[in-house]
This record gives sequence, structure tokens and C-alpha cells, in this order.
Amino acid sequence: MIERRRQLREKMEALAEPAFQQFSASLIPGVNRLLGVRLPVLRNLAREEVRGNWRELLEYPAREPYAEEVMLDGMLISLARMEPEERLEHVARFVPRMDNWAVCDTFCSGLKFSKKHPALVWEFIQPYLKSSRVYDVRFAVVMMLAHFITEDYVEQVLVLLDGVRHEDYYVNMAVAWAVSVCYVKFPGLTLEYLRNSSLPDFTYNKTLQKIIESLRVSREDKDLMRSMKRK
Repeated sequence: MIERRRQLREKMEALAEPAFQQFSASLIPGVNRLLGVRLPVLRNLAREEVRGNWRELLEYPAREPYAEEVMLDGMLISLARMEPEERLEHVARFVPRMDNWAVCDTFCSGLKFSKKHPALVWEFIQPYLKSSRVYDVRFAVVMMLAHFITEDYVEQVLVLLDGVRHEDYYVNMAVAWAVSVCYVKFPGLTLEYLRNSSLPDFTYNKTLQKIIESLRVSREDKDLMRSMKRK
């Protein structure tokens, strides 16, 4: 491990909270290497590290990393100044490192350059939808959710979401989450889609559940969603 990596891990260990570690572990099943560093604290640390030689850190990822170390590398990719093409090269190297929903979703939400370069990013994420790997697919779905539920892209998003077929829970929950956000932002269009949707029953019903749970949906619309559940 390079010296800077060692120092960075020591900083993280000093910022860890045992009680928060236990709480986080309960939300991310199967992930054993968690320090318990809160996201705002981790982002502040990433902002400090990105002022230095961030490329060195990305070139030498931590061995047997804590989830927070992987998250911080993702934050560096989001925060560092670089051309969009280089950023996507780093994204492509980072995606295979994802092994839980928290790293995936934190990373996707941080890639705000997507708003400035939508066509480039849209093309980039397409192959991931066809992958057999869980977090490849979740990456593409959450990227659409975070950056492409817009007037220009929502119809294409719904078509692609309808075609996702994966047995994994975290993929299907991401699809349900994304369609529910489509409904919040574009209710008429998404309602028409839901009435003709070929989503698997589990994903379809989870979508309705998420719409019902939303604070941005009217009581009347929630009643409609309840009436549309599949048995």
C-alpha cells in the first residue's frame, strides 16, 4: 500500500463511529468491511484529497478496501477537474469495484457532469444494461434515475427500464425506484406506461408501492395505484 493510501486509511479510521458502523452494516447486508464514516464527513475528506495528486490514489486503490475507501475513490472521480472523456475512463474502471448498493448509488448521484454531457453519458451507460453483473445493471438504472428523468429522455428511460430482466433484488428495486420517480415527475406519461407495462410482477408492484409511499403524490393517485396492483 502506498504511503498516501496508508495515511488516508488512518484518517478514515479516526473519523469512524462504531455505533454508525453497526447501523450502516444493518442497511448493507453482506458487506463486512465498513468503518462507519458518515457520508458528509467522507465528502469533506474527498474534497481535501482531490486538491492533491488524486490520480495517484485512483491508480493505487486500497487492498482489501473498506466500503468507505471505495466510496471516496468514487467521490474523487466526481470532484476532480478533468475532461468528460477522461472521467468516463475512470468511471469504467470504477464500476467493476462496486459490490453493494450504497457504493453504487453514492457514486451515481455524484456524477453531476452528466447534466452537461447527456448524450455522451447516455451512450456510455447503455452496455451496462445488458450485463449479467448485478451492479453493472444497477449502475445504469441509477444513472438514468439520477440524471435522465427529463423531458428529453424520460420516454427512452421507460422503454429501457421495461426491458430490464434480472433476478437480483437490488436490480429490481432500482428499476421500481426509477419508474416511481418517473411517475412523480411525469405522471400522465408514466401512468400510460404502467397500464401497458411488461415489468415482472414483483418489480411492477414494488413500483406502485414506492409511488404510494411518495410524499409528492396525491391521495387520489395513491388510491389509483392501489387499484392497479397485480395479484
